[in-house]
Amino acid sequence: MVGPAPLSGAMDLVLRDTLSEARRAVRPRPGRPLALYVCGPTVYDVAHVGHARTYLYFDVVRRFLESEGVPVREVMNVTDFEDKLDVRAGELGLSWRALARREERGFFRDLAALDIRLPHLRPRASDFVGPMIRVARRLERTGRVRRVGDEWIYTPPHRAPHENFPTDRQLASHAVTEPGHPFPETEGAAGEFMIWKLQERPKPSWPSPWGRGIPGWHLECYAMAERFLGLPVDLHGGAPDLIYPHHYAENEVSLELRKAPFSRVYLHTAFVLTSGAKMAKSKGNLVSLRSALSDIGSSPLRWYLLSTSYTQRLEWEPAAVRRAAAEYAALRATVQRWTARGAGGRGTARSIHTLSEGIRSDLAHGLATDRAFERLRGWAASTISSRSSTVAPGDRTRAIREFRAIEERTGLSLL
Repeated sequence: MVGPAPLSGAMDLVLRDTLSEARRAVRPRPGRPLALYVCGPTVYDVAHVGHARTYLYFDVVRRFLESEGVPVREVMNVTDFEDKLDVRAGELGLSWRALARREERGFFRDLAALDIRLPHLRPRASDFVGPMIRVARRLERTGRVRRVGDEWIYTPPHRAPHENFPTDRQLASHAVTEPGHPFPETEGAAGEFMIWKLQERPKPSWPSPWGRGIPGWHLECYAMAERFLGLPVDLHGGAPDLIYPHHYAENEVSLELRKAPFSRVYLHTAFVLTSGAKMAKSKGNLVSLRSALSDIGSSPLRWYLLSTSYTQRLEWEPAAVRRAAAEYAALRATVQRWTARGAGGRGTARSIHTLSEGIRSDLAHGLATDRAFERLRGWAASTISSRSSTVAPGDRTRAIREFRAIEERTGLSLL
């Protein structure tokens, strides 16, 4: 699955790496597709627009790379057993497995409805318990695993700055506290995390050298990435609440067992907020992706969620969403009018080539969807007010080709 060679004059995608804080080009290893690992859902409820925003940015990453001739192999895990899933299944009178399968199907239907390119592989945690146990055994042999009640806890060694994410209280504003990985209280302290927990049926439970139970969540992505992509992967990420403990722990496992980082570049996308608070299933303040798609449609939702930098939090405001949907509709109508067959105007394909190349450059330099969308707004405004409100007959085919390139990179439906 090596695919075609990069296009002549192809642009690198340069991102700010969350771990090192340096700007780095996202490139594949020689002779291999680019290894993209995106943390997937815990399938106990419907996806919300906060999830959608993260997956949209990674969709644009993949679209940009593939449009530059870079083959991509994308893996997204599906966490189909977890404490919250057990609670939700009990409330609904379902088995954990039945609930997980139902929500998994719905999740990927919703992503497809948003025109997000689906991952090439979507492994389930429940199918990877054996590999996770083997990872836990390897960690145990380091001598840094101890039993605490019904759990086995790994304590990492001290590491130099920028080898791994910091574990002090500076991360408390976005990290998720869960059993097995509390916040360390001291500056630079190593964050412990669980590798096994005793647990009996009817909850998820598998045999292991430590008794029946379940592996720690952080072993899941390590085992899957090691199997399907090889480590380090080229690009990895998710929302910022995954930095600690999840991405910290994944990286720690890789540093310990492979003496190499989990990923060469990390990308984390800012939250969607509701009334100033992070949108989350656990908070009950979510707007489901399914309902948003039903209300305004795929491209208008994409236009709203990608209208700001991935580094900026986005407030979900119904009035702003409606304005964005109207703005997108006006843009699309302008494109369609400009490219209409037989329009006979003075617009040139060269102007659309300039627009397309500007958007390409915006995405290449920091995944700047906000700047790319601003270019589209500016083009629409100037087109409406100028004498070149339609394309010249001889330029129509080439102009459409340039708009197709914009659609390919952004995922917007314009034509």
